[in-house]
Amino acid sequence: MQISKDNLTIIIVTLKSDNVIDNCLKSISPEIKKIVVENSSNFKFVQKLEKTYKNIKVYPTGKNLGMGSGNNYGIKKSKTRYVLILNPDTILKTESIDKMLEACSEVDFAILSPINEDPKYPNFKFEKNKKRTFDNLFEVDYVDGFAMMLDTRKFDGNFFDENFFMYLENDDLCLRMKKKGEKIYICKKSTINHIGANAVDRKYLEEIEISRNWHWNWSKFYYRKKHFGFLNAFFKGFPSYLKSVLTFIIFFIFNNKKKSKIYYSKASGFYNSLINRNSWYRPNLD
Repeated sequence: MQISKDNLTIIIVTLKSDNVIDNCLKSISPEIKKIVVENSSNFKFVQKLEKTYKNIKVYPTGKNLGMGSGNNYGIKKSKTRYVLILNPDTILKTESIDKMLEACSEVDFAILSPINEDPKYPNFKFEKNKKRTFDNLFEVDYVDGFAMMLDTRKFDGNFFDENFFMYLENDDLCLRMKKKGEKIYICKKSTINHIGANAVDRKYLEEIEISRNWHWNWSKFYYRKKHFGFLNAFFKGFPSYLKSVLTFIIFFIFNNKKKSKIYYSKASGFYNSLINRNSWYRPNLD
């Protein structure tokens, strides 16, 4: 299938991302349509981006929707068949998008991703014991959510599961597409730099760390339960939950507030998912 920059929209979900978004947007050709979904009511941020960059539309959501819901919001606003989901803390290398567009004509795909330039942190996974090949285009089972091009016609309107606030929404999407028999590829000639853990300004680091621990444990239980059943989720997650509870008690006794908060958030995330509560925790970034 032949695609061009005209039928591609880049979608970026942001929140307190002023410190990284410019480097990301500067790495994207001004010819390509861009949608930024700002998970707040920061209208100054909206005006700045729309004034500075061409071919961009910024939508303030008024509240923190999370990654999956934010990406779904952007996809619904887009008018192109293809969308490229990007994190704001990514920088595309020269000709990365051109190389992806060239690759699209060679394969029938649901998801196609560039490759992370740092080989120590691959942005893809294979199932165990699967034969692995590394041609320019190679099929994988999962890709990280910081950069993934979607052929929207393959999804029947069913994109990211909005029960996930953050973490594993991309694994869930990939697994659902694999179950449908759709293909997921990495394009080795297309490279991207993912800074990692920098999408939100680092002055909120402690609050974000607590939120990450809460949501990682909530999402792991929900993901396992959804795809492999309740018992699988419980028995794989309970030992870690018990360890978190005991560690929280130790740090609480020794008055280590930072560590006790982190381990409490780990235990709380698992417990809330276990009792079927939604992914309600939100970091305080005011």
